[in-house]
Amino acid sequence: MKIDRLIGILSLLLQRDKITSAELAEKFEVSRRTILRDIETLNQSGIPVFAEQGQGGGISVMEGYKMDRTLLSSEDMRAILSGLQSLDSVSGTNRYRRLMEKLSADDRSSADADNHIIIDLSSWDKSAVADKIELIKQAIEKRHIIAFSYFSPSSETQRNIEPYHLVFQWSSWYVWGFCTDRGDYRMFKLTRMTELKMTDEKCADREVPEYTCDKLRHTKGEIEAQVRFDRSQKWRLIDEFGKDMLHADENGDFLMTLTWEDEPTFYRYILSFGDSAEIVSPDEYRNGFAAIVKNICGRYET
Repeated sequence: MKIDRLIGILSLLLQRDKITSAELAEKFEVSRRTILRDIETLNQSGIPVFAEQGQGGGISVMEGYKMDRTLLSSEDMRAILSGLQSLDSVSGTNRYRRLMEKLSADDRSSADADNHIIIDLSSWDKSAVADKIELIKQAIEKRHIIAFSYFSPSSETQRNIEPYHLVFQWSSWYVWGFCTDRGDYRMFKLTRMTELKMTDEKCADREVPEYTCDKLRHTKGEIEAQVRFDRSQKWRLIDEFGKDMLHADENGDFLMTLTWEDEPTFYRYILSFGDSAEIVSPDEYRNGFAAIVKNICGRYET
């Protein structure tokens, strides 16, 4: 993709005093004409790149924009490599690994051999997410609206959004953007999207607010209740809330005050613990959950 190539070209230019368009064309497997267009794009973005003709000429970045190669240690390069390889785990390709090779002007084999970190961001069914990620990336770059059917806990709706960010959060992939149907910014889980397509309609020229990660999703919302968890669930509670939020009673069980976005999703969460969780208060949610359990039991009565 063009953005990958631009990053690679800029990295090489910052690491070397001068490089020819022929060298860049060979390294990135494109024509010299394409390289020259890329150089023009970098110039238009405010990076002073210029070309000198004749013997000893080449492409370089204006002095002052140089970056000392020692600023990126082998440890830094390994960290970058881990991040890029994690993106390959989603796409099912070696695109970002190849980008890493192009980013490094020297042999990267030693950094590769010493890398002991493996980050796998893929879902069990890679095809369910990888194709969507690629389409949304293209839509973001081209500034086109995407359309899709979306399945939420309450309904199935048709949505059109201006996509601005792909987000890996809470162990899942999301797209964040302006929903033209709701007139506000929304987050959509990729696995709940079907019939995804990029439309011919361009995104509006709007001032996009900064995306902020809601790391405390379990501690914000409209529903507040006290829940007692069996001590056997300590592993899961630590995994989801952290050790600092756990306080055991005299029996070793955990009484926690939870807030949630709505009743249906709260009840589904409590159900996921089976008989190892009990809503203690208030009675409104305790009784509401009891009614759900009663209906479930009714399905199995003979």
